Amino acid sequence: MTTERTPSGSSKYVLFDVDGTLIDAVANQRRVWETWAERYGLDPAAVYQVALRTRPIETFAAVAPERDPRECLTALHELEDEDVRSGVYAAFDGASELLSGLPSGCWALVTSNYEHRVRGRFARTGLPVPGVLVDAATVAEGKPSPVPYLLAAERLGAKPEDCLVIEDAPSGVESGLRAGMTVWGVNTAAPVDGVHRHFASLREAVPDILAFTTGTR
Repeated sequence: MTTERTPSGSSKYVLFDVDGTLIDAVANQRRVWETWAERYGLDPAAVYQVALRTRPIETFAAVAPERDPRECLTALHELEDEDVRSGVYAAFDGASELLSGLPSGCWALVTSNYEHRVRGRFARTGLPVPGVLVDAATVAEGKPSPVPYLLAAERLGAKPEDCLVIEDAPSGVESGLRAGMTVWGVNTAAPVDGVHRHFASLREAVPDILAFTTGTR
């Protein structure tokens, strides 16, 4: 995890999820899981549907209970790392403008993925990486636990009530709400339960997110 703390004059902070929020990785995730399923002689479409709703270890238990979960996870990680090297990625419309427009030291990334993959995807899409990045290897409890977002706030020197969480997934929304933060949802056709505001796309949310950091929203 990146833990550099960069003080700023801002009293408002924005904490971003990554996949599905800033980076469009749906096709990549589907391809990785379907390739993994084929390796184990499983129905790719059925496995992917389970993977959408559960964490990897839970997916393995549901679709391949007779397999060693450590072996399954190793195989999945190998496929994900290869996808970062060779897959095609795109940032959501507005992501570059948004991240470049935020004051230094007032935003962070909070992801259920791993830092080296996030950095690889950001390098491929030209997005800037902040000084604080909380990844799956950093915390014992991932989303929907509030721990990841609370740790990011701590690293920024921010109070939870001064933080805005940008999410697209139910588990991330729950994590932000349990952390006592404002949560806005993006890139979903309908609002995720619990969000304080909903935007159909990240692009629509850009002016309001930027305004949040200056207190002019």
